[in-house]
Amino acid sequence: MEDLISAAAKVLSVWLTVVITLIVLPSVFGVSLGISEVYMRILVKTLEWATIRIQKGVKQEQAKALKNSAFGGIIQRDETTMEKEIAGLHRVDFELSDVFYFSKKGIEAIVEDEVTQRFSSEELVSWNLLTRTNVNFQYISLRLTIVWVLGVLIRYCLLLPLRVTLAAIGIVSMIVGTTLVGQLPNSSAKDWLSELVHLTCSRILVRALSGTITYHNKENRPQKGGICVANHTSPIDVLILTNDGCYAMVGQAHGGLMGLIQRSTVKACPHVWFERSEMKDRHLVTKRLREHVAAKNKLPILIFPEGTCINNTSVMMFKKGSFEIGGTIYPVAIKYDPQFGDAFWNSSKYDIVSYLLRIMTSWAIVCKVWYMPPMVREEGEDAVQFANRVKSAIAHQGGLTELSWDGGLKRAKVKDTFKEQQQKNYSKMIVRNGSTGNLSMGAESN
Repeated sequence: MEDLISAAAKVLSVWLTVVITLIVLPSVFGVSLGISEVYMRILVKTLEWATIRIQKGVKQEQAKALKNSAFGGIIQRDETTMEKEIAGLHRVDFELSDVFYFSKKGIEAIVEDEVTQRFSSEELVSWNLLTRTNVNFQYISLRLTIVWVLGVLIRYCLLLPLRVTLAAIGIVSMIVGTTLVGQLPNSSAKDWLSELVHLTCSRILVRALSGTITYHNKENRPQKGGICVANHTSPIDVLILTNDGCYAMVGQAHGGLMGLIQRSTVKACPHVWFERSEMKDRHLVTKRLREHVAAKNKLPILIFPEGTCINNTSVMMFKKGSFEIGGTIYPVAIKYDPQFGDAFWNSSKYDIVSYLLRIMTSWAIVCKVWYMPPMVREEGEDAVQFANRVKSAIAHQGGLTELSWDGGLKRAKVKDTFKEQQQKNYSKMIVRNGSTGNLSMGAESN
């Protein structure tokens, strides 16, 4: 028994030595030994080979149908605006067939609307040896099956233990480091040490995801006293951004491990954590954020105005609260590559533990980040208009679809006021094209 314990201790010692020497220490100094680059090149070649094997194994018609399903959805919609379609429907008099247009739109919305599909994982054109699409959920070839089995062994027996080890080192380092720095008196030295600890631990945690991140336009990185706003796909969005700079976080205070991290980090860095009761008081939240922004020596605030995770195919409505604070807004667009791993957190389907397990058993997290020129509220522009302008800029830069819908529809129903507004819009379109007028005139003559 003692020999077994001794052998296990030696294996653990060697394991930690290798991890710390080859991954943790390079992370501390912000350098790479090239291991991840070699891993990514092998991975890309393997996935390209798997794609070719899949294309040979399925019929051409099936591949075409899969491509259309992944990019165009179930329904092929015409890009013509609703106003133009309705204008083309109407003739001199109202006809009962005019209602067919609205019936068609209603059926399309039931089968596949443009909102709820944003709360589920993005479909892939080809199998990435992680997730199978409906068409490819079948045996294709022996070699492909062997590669998949080897992939499972590598991901669960090598990558998962490695990533869990790195995550544990990163989290423990974050808690211990920020707690120690928090004991120092306020000074420029304390701020420098705090930023060093946050940046170092974030780099270690990104290594725990096999993160490969490309940052564009670094000259536009958020500055102190500003507000950084970004589209939201996953809790790891925070790690993606803090891997390249330090931010003051804003959010609700939690319990458990997350609460422990929050309480330790706030000692060293001016994060803004709210109690659940305070989050309901919008004026209190705005006041505390304004006080933070007013101090030009404090780190930029990081905010995700959508308020929920979207599957990285679109950008949904930005809450106006973030744009009522004042100050300079630094937009950031984040776009993940789903070929290597799905970063989207479907919180209505997976709890945080299940989600992290899925992330840590993916091939890698690959994404691009664009820092965009700072934006300020223009004269005569209200908070909603400003929010929409920033949202449009982020969607355009990241190649994402811009939607006006509220991401809160993930868990809530559409408000009656919004339904009524859409009904009024439909009525105005019909009246503008003369159908309602002709119908009412015919009724009066009778």
